[in-house]
Amino acid sequence: MSERDISTICLFDVDGTLTLPRQAISQDMEDCLKWLNKQCVVGLVGGSDLKKISEQMSIGNQSVTDRFDYVFSENGLVAHKKGKLYSQESIVSYMGEEKLQEFINFALRSMSDIKLPCKRGTFIEFRSGLINVCPVGRSCSQAERDQFAEYDKKHHVREKLVQLFQKQFPDAGLSFVIGGQISIDVFPTGWDKRYCLRHIEKDDFKTIHFFGDKTQPGENDYEIYQDERTIGHTVTSPEDTIRQLKQLFT
Repeated sequence: MSERDISTICLFDVDGTLTLPRQAISQDMEDCLKWLNKQCVVGLVGGSDLKKISEQMSIGNQSVTDRFDYVFSENGLVAHKKGKLYSQESIVSYMGEEKLQEFINFALRSMSDIKLPCKRGTFIEFRSGLINVCPVGRSCSQAERDQFAEYDKKHHVREKLVQLFQKQFPDAGLSFVIGGQISIDVFPTGWDKRYCLRHIEKDDFKTIHFFGDKTQPGENDYEIYQDERTIGHTVTSPEDTIRQLKQLFT
């Protein structure tokens, strides 16, 4: 067996890339990542908080931060390396409470005017480094999540909200990015998934591969996918991720 290449790292989005949206990792993907970890360094970079990533990527009693060399939750604003938390940013410190509430209040008012097939609860989720805006409500069931995703493809609910936010807050220094099936991530400009690269650059990797499914402009994998420091790979499903990895590393 060839020696592990510690000069190469593969970074992965989670939803739609390693797992189905908000679903647990499959055994096929688990086996693939174990195999890949013998070839090179492996890291995760997701927009979700660590709790959600852990629900999808932890196995048994072993936490996700112990299973992978790097785990970057909230786009890398919360960073773990070899099981240890070593960096954390705060959107409150950046924006201040007054501006934060101004945006949250506007977002809630805007969503209250939208008619959808269904609405549930938790329309705003506050995280350490970003605000997650969800028109259908994050407490929706998987079936309701899928229903909204199909509705959004036809009616562009999230796209219209992004345009509204951009018009209302043109000088706030905020980015509004569509992510996953049901939500919009809001964060200071520059705090997208490229943020994680400042952490791994310190370890002098020669090659940084990134795999993601939301790689079009306005989607939450786009910036890191097209960054000159990475080799970007667009995937269409977890099965496609496995296929591309096998092609790349065998």
